[in-house]
Amino acid sequence: MAKKPVAPKVQIVHIQAAGTDTSALSKAQKEFNRLTKRIVKLEKEARDFREAATRLRQRVQNEYRPLQHQHNEARASLVRVLDLAHDTYKLTKGERTKVADLIAHGCHDLPQKGFPDLQPVIDKYTAPPPSAAEEAAADQATADMMKQLFTLQYGIEFDPAMDVSTPEKFRAYVDQVMAERETAYEAEEQAREAQRAKRKKSPKQQAAEDKKQAEEKNITKAVRTLYMDLVKHLHPDLERDEAEKDRKTELLKQVTTAYEANELLTLLRLQLELQRIDQSHLESLAEDQLRYYNKLLKEQVQELDQTLFNEQQDLAAFTGRSFFYTRTASGIDYDYQQQKQQLEAKTKQLAAEVLAFEHDPTALKAWLKTYRTPKNTPIRLNF
Repeated sequence: MAKKPVAPKVQIVHIQAAGTDTSALSKAQKEFNRLTKRIVKLEKEARDFREAATRLRQRVQNEYRPLQHQHNEARASLVRVLDLAHDTYKLTKGERTKVADLIAHGCHDLPQKGFPDLQPVIDKYTAPPPSAAEEAAADQATADMMKQLFTLQYGIEFDPAMDVSTPEKFRAYVDQVMAERETAYEAEEQAREAQRAKRKKSPKQQAAEDKKQAEEKNITKAVRTLYMDLVKHLHPDLERDEAEKDRKTELLKQVTTAYEANELLTLLRLQLELQRIDQSHLESLAEDQLRYYNKLLKEQVQELDQTLFNEQQDLAAFTGRSFFYTRTASGIDYDYQQQKQQLEAKTKQLAAEVLAFEHDPTALKAWLKTYRTPKNTPIRLNF
């Protein structure tokens, strides 16, 4: 078995305390360490998750899709056996009802899953479509219910002259009303904002705004200082050795990407790696500079959290499984194994049942006793 590739070693960016006494660190230094540690953890979680998600998508395509087809083949065989049994076995009215429901509702999706020859069989047990009058009455009942719901929830008063008899017309009317509300709200907000802008700020408010602007400027300056130092050190144009020139070009790309994304920790890692700074430099950072750094690191933590959450949600949408099952790499692998084993077991059991029902009406009758027909499921019965 091929060995799993070793992940590149991450340069640790951490402010050391004298000995083991972390109480010697300032509040800002402790916060710096906490944030850098959190970022490293999130980066590993995201990397592991992406690898597991990629592996899952490959396994679904290569392993699970063929299993699904085998399962559908077994279901198709069941439909053929049930149809034959309905017409030839001595079944009671209740048993025939169950057979019809199993075919019409339990297997109605098979023609769209590669078994178009079963469409006539499905149609044989499916109730005829509702008439135009029945459809109109159902649409009206749905529209009335939705009107009540949106009136209670959003306070929308429906104009009796407006036609909202279909879902499309209803949605269009609601969208129009909500858009008009949003436009009115934005106009009011702009008027309030203009009014606030006209008011003269108090000395305290002006001082707070000036402080905020100065802090943002200093944060930008702090990151740019790191960036420019690395750019000067890595600039490849003056490098004569081609291999070294290529290495610096690649590193410069990493630096630029990190700078544009405001990834402070990446820039600090590269500075340590390239020996532009050392541990004593980190320990001697001024409190003001640490405060600027910590604000950037908090933003990086938030972005990593959101990115990981979005990827987890995307995978949950792909699998159709709850977010709970797809939020960790180990959970992804475990859940896939469980789903695969369950599908294999269902396919094996279904194949055995088809074989039994095909040759033994008694086995089919015993199985039908365990099946409960859902209420209010219209089916066509052929007796």
